[in-house]
Amino acid sequence: MKRSTLALLAIIPMVACHSSATPQPAAPPAVPEAATGRVQLDASQLQQVRIEELSVHAPADSIQATGTVEFNTDRMARILPPVAGQVQNLRVNVGDAVRKGDVLFVISSREAAGAIADYLGSRKDLELSEKTYAMTKDLFEHQAASRIALSQSENDLAKAKAKVQQTAEVLQVMGLDAKAEEAGAPIQARVPVRSPIGGTVTDRNLTDGQFVGSDPAPLITIADLSTVWVQADVFERDLHSITPGQKALVTTSAYPEDRFSAQVSRIGTVVDSQTRTAKVRFAVANPGARLKPGMFTTMSLYLPQAAGSLTMPAKAVFVEGGRSFAYVQVGPLEFARREIETAAGGAERVRVVRGLSAGERVISDGVLLLRQREADAQQR
Repeated sequence: MKRSTLALLAIIPMVACHSSATPQPAAPPAVPEAATGRVQLDASQLQQVRIEELSVHAPADSIQATGTVEFNTDRMARILPPVAGQVQNLRVNVGDAVRKGDVLFVISSREAAGAIADYLGSRKDLELSEKTYAMTKDLFEHQAASRIALSQSENDLAKAKAKVQQTAEVLQVMGLDAKAEEAGAPIQARVPVRSPIGGTVTDRNLTDGQFVGSDPAPLITIADLSTVWVQADVFERDLHSITPGQKALVTTSAYPEDRFSAQVSRIGTVVDSQTRTAKVRFAVANPGARLKPGMFTTMSLYLPQAAGSLTMPAKAVFVEGGRSFAYVQVGPLEFARREIETAAGGAERVRVVRGLSAGERVISDGVLLLRQREADAQQR
């Protein structure tokens, strides 16, 4: 009895030990962190988003500045009266397009009449001097006139020719044609005022029949609007990155979808003590004369970088809890959010500092749809 009891007691610990060694069911595996934040789309939803494959290229950082459109004064003409007189046949108004050489108006002038009289008188004197010289030369050859008389007639002839040339140049400056008189047509005392450039009449300060004199104020202003200037205020800290000839783009509120090509033409030499900005002038192509002087503009001055960078659209990035994320494609219809780090890049793009690699595909447009799908999945 005692032996069987002892044997039984010896067996009990062995059974207990054998029971504790029996394997327990394994706990379910933890969901990998990479699997969180996944979103499934169907084929119709996939059509509502845009996907971009990331690649490394040289980014174009930019400097933003505001400016104002101005006339290109190198392509402007301010018309002053060449002589005093009465304005006649005024043919242009503000807004009219003119070509180089077009007659804008004529001036009926006493000064012009006096210049014509001087020219005609010099022509008569020349004819007389030529006859006198011919006669004196003939007499000298027949020993009927002295060498002094011949020399005097030669001198008078030279003076007469010089006078004709001088009075003809005066007429030419006035816009009158001295050769018309030589062809038998009378020279009119009406001075035509012509446009020195092609462009648009932007200002007119005279009327038909008005008398004009030596007033320095321009009668008509003409501007070639095929190019304009934009004077922009650039911060002092950015001036070291700007050089003449650099390319830029101009946008305006009037044409928000259009980009006008520009380049730096002059950098100001003075920095404003209050705003800490300097004036930088841009020459801007103006097709269709859509940019009007006085318009406010935004300048984007691009600064190419030497090293390549991975960039992505700025609207592909969303922020939650102070952290930046993007949706990366991990399957034909599956996307996963991934935390990333970005830095400022070019216009409408950011540089990827961490979290993504070249060749990966991200949602570049339609992030809101995926965020909503993700929120709905979490609620279920």
